[in-house]
Amino acid sequence: MRPPILKDFPDEFETERLLIRSPLPGDGPELHAAVRESLDELLPWMPWPKEHGTVDDSEASARRARVRFLERTELRMHLFLKGTGDLVGSSGLQGIDWSVPKFEIGYWSRTPLAGRGYATEAVRGIAAFAFDTLDAKRVEILCDPLNRPSARVAERAGFRLEGELRNESVGTDGSIRNTLVFSLTPNDRHGG
Repeated sequence: MRPPILKDFPDEFETERLLIRSPLPGDGPELHAAVRESLDELLPWMPWPKEHGTVDDSEASARRARVRFLERTELRMHLFLKGTGDLVGSSGLQGIDWSVPKFEIGYWSRTPLAGRGYATEAVRGIAAFAFDTLDAKRVEILCDPLNRPSARVAERAGFRLEGELRNESVGTDGSIRNTLVFSLTPNDRHGG
């Protein structure tokens, strides 16, 4: 198998309403604003928003994500509205196992833009990118069962619920939590 760092693929692509691209230097200010205005929705499910205390923190996060993208160890992508260039949120492929290959999709939407289908559109587009460009054999979405908006995105994007892992993780509040596991395979996409 070729080392992942030698894999060539686009840094960006488009869906109907979104430009989806790798983070770039200079994304920090807009990323910081989006995270800060979405803290109430993000913090119950994810600890990483606490790392975006300043614009410099967000800029450093974007630059580290760019490095990981180039290394092919994590493929974070920022979501922008076509036409306006407004940052909608972030998604991408993580938990990568290139030997299969398989990926996990994570996602979040900026609070004022949530509920408009952007996360579902991004997940569909990124899953298609994983299958069609990266030859994925499996794409997963993991989420807390109490995070119904996240689970609805997985369902609307066509992912199948495989099961619920009990007492599998620790929530941001310190409690023991369950995890829903959704997946999509090439057979699911082609009616198999």
